Amino acid sequence: MSGDKVQHIDRDCKGPSVNDPAPDFTLPTHNEGELNLAWYQGRKNVVLAFYPGDWTPVCANQIPQYEKLADRFEEHDCQLLCVSVDSVPCHKAWARSLGGLSFPLMSDYYPHGAVAEKYGVLTERGYSGRAVFLIDKKGIIRYIEHVNLAQLPDNERLLEELAKLQ
Repeated sequence: MSGDKVQHIDRDCKGPSVNDPAPDFTLPTHNEGELNLAWYQGRKNVVLAFYPGDWTPVCANQIPQYEKLADRFEEHDCQLLCVSVDSVPCHKAWARSLGGLSFPLMSDYYPHGAVAEKYGVLTERGYSGRAVFLIDKKGIIRYIEHVNLAQLPDNERLLEELAKLQ
């Protein structure tokens, strides 16, 4: 992995940092109605993956990769939540086009990008940057990876960090 691929969000970022409590939110999903982050506290670790948008080339690679890793997330007692500013109907159509997904696509559509803004990843153009937050069962952020829009997050590194939570 080259040094310019991964950019960890630092203290100058508007969003939370490693060891901060994860900001709570409730969002509608493509497959489970509304979900609330706080519900997972004491129950599961959470991977919160922000991505720019459905139907885009890099995202169409990133999201199916997560589906291939679903069993590995489950081994680590982890729930994957993917968030973009797309609407629920858009998420439903895209998930269908991908052959279905076992995890929720969360819609940060209205108020537009409010959750992405809480996490410091809303871009000036109104879509979410590509970022992954690992949140432990206590609701504390343990790992953050912010990746250039044209790059994919490092899933092996994410799994290594997830294994440390056991």
